[in-house]
Amino acid sequence: MNLQNLTFSQSSTAGLTNQQEKYLQDFINHYNARTKTSKKISQTYRSVLSDDKNLGEFNLLFKEMYYPIVANRSLGSKIWDVDGNEYIDVMMGLGINLFGHNPSFVKEALINQLDKGIQIGPQSELVGEVAELISQLTGMERVCFSNTGTEAVMTAIRIARAVTGRNKIAVFSGSYHGHFDGTLVKANQAENNHAAVPLAPGVLPNFVKDVLVLDYGNIESLEIIKMHQQELAAVLVVPVQTSRPALQPKDFLHRLRKLTQVADIALIFDELVTGFRIHPGGAQAYFGLQADIATYGKIVGGGMPIGVIAGKSKYMDAIDGGVWNYGDDSYPRTKKTFFAGTFCKHPLAIAAAKAVLKYLQTQGPSLYQKLNERTAQFINTLNNYFAAENLPLRMANFGSLFGSASLEITAGNSHALAMNLLKYHLLARGVHLLGVSGYLSTAHTDEDINYIIQAVKDSIEKLRFGGFLPSCVSA
Repeated sequence: MNLQNLTFSQSSTAGLTNQQEKYLQDFINHYNARTKTSKKISQTYRSVLSDDKNLGEFNLLFKEMYYPIVANRSLGSKIWDVDGNEYIDVMMGLGINLFGHNPSFVKEALINQLDKGIQIGPQSELVGEVAELISQLTGMERVCFSNTGTEAVMTAIRIARAVTGRNKIAVFSGSYHGHFDGTLVKANQAENNHAAVPLAPGVLPNFVKDVLVLDYGNIESLEIIKMHQQELAAVLVVPVQTSRPALQPKDFLHRLRKLTQVADIALIFDELVTGFRIHPGGAQAYFGLQADIATYGKIVGGGMPIGVIAGKSKYMDAIDGGVWNYGDDSYPRTKKTFFAGTFCKHPLAIAAAKAVLKYLQTQGPSLYQKLNERTAQFINTLNNYFAAENLPLRMANFGSLFGSASLEITAGNSHALAMNLLKYHLLARGVHLLGVSGYLSTAHTDEDINYIIQAVKDSIEKLRFGGFLPSCVSA
């Protein structure tokens, strides 16, 4: 098969019409020509680089486009790939870049720290100040640092189990808590008993036997928690899931908070995405409650890898034994769990975090108000267009996070196929995203947003021309 002049096999195009097959062949050839160096790099190093950085699940139909865009540089709202193509980026580092790429205040902080050196082993001179800033913004009493969000969640669970003396935890379907074995779970649909089963090969059943998987936002889930309250060390929550941004169950969260307080169960908020995005105090401040422990990362690191575990002293004292003072008879009185990591509190990550937190303090609530309003307007414009065109797609946003709110997209193969193709069409038009979700940043301009909207409209028309979406019929 000549990959430069693609011809599909019978199995890969089964079910496509002649119109669809011809259009898809032409589009893939165009996409390959535009991003030829990204594709070449993926092929060249596949034998030595074991990597799953691709655009979703493998689909034989799109095999020849199944490679990541390889970036060469970035600035503000833009990235440029190795073929020189310019993209308006709404992937934004999977939620990292609230201020766009390479913001000057973070870059300056990193350069200053590099000039001083990267001292691993001694304490970073900024770490106490950064912990204090996080405490001030979030209201949490004590703060600890790790390298990644996965480590932060893993540590939060360990703390909860150590303090409560219980083993079981509850999570909610649709949530992602990193690649720690203990949270790589799904509900046991076969037995319908809310017990977790491993999400992937290599995760041992015994490792997840103490995990319940519940339906998020469903009041019945609270009854199940109540049934297991004497066994539960923690309930772990992503307050607004990236896969379901329209689900923002404030009343459910308040009921959950009350229940966990009464039962002395640690309520853990996984705020890796929502933390410092919707509000300086995260989703907790937005919904008007406070968890016992919260995990943060992404935005606070300014592009550097970082994880943050913050919470009430009752729980966080398990890291170091609790607060004590020099010059008196005090000493660490709390039984400790184990926590360590060579690169925790890395000087570059801590320097970047200080710059981000000081910037957020200086900007105040207006930064969030403006960005959240612009994102809502952007989503409303898209939804008005989708409705006028009778398209089975609706979007929702939670602050500057946006994504699909349409059940119809997954209801049938034709819609799923069209949405998968929409992603590639937008990439071909210079909009860098993952699926149909993404993030706006303070660096995105009105011109950027208008370009994205027009790119969506143009891509929809292309998909109609190719026979992957029906022509518009007036309601």
